[in-house]
Amino acid sequence: MGLIDRLRGRGGRGAGAAGRGRRGTLDRASGSADLSHLEQFVATRRGVEGYVEPRTAVTETTILLVAADGEWTRRRIDGPETARRLSRDLAVPVYDAQITGYPQRMRDWSSRQRDDDKL
Repeated sequence: MGLIDRLRGRGGRGAGAAGRGRRGTLDRASGSADLSHLEQFVATRRGVEGYVEPRTAVTETTILLVAADGEWTRRRIDGPETARRLSRDLAVPVYDAQITGYPQRMRDWSSRQRDDDKL
């Protein structure tokens, strides 16, 4: 069984019809493409940390991955427990974004990207 199958559970509860029926947000559910992207990000960057962002009325729970250079990516995930399991499986430290906030290197990287776009 692959990592994505383990995170979703054998019956695929997180992505199945029962999982969708109880969602109360305007956002789509997470999918295998989201998990694959997160795995790829961790595999191709160094010093990655995860920040779990809570579910809101508009979006599902998300995980924000930030690399050592500040590059970041955000994807939907089936919930905080799935985010923690994913982080454990990928050997990435994980934090609660509401408690720790975001690292300065992430803001610096975003600022550099905006400056580069102006050139």
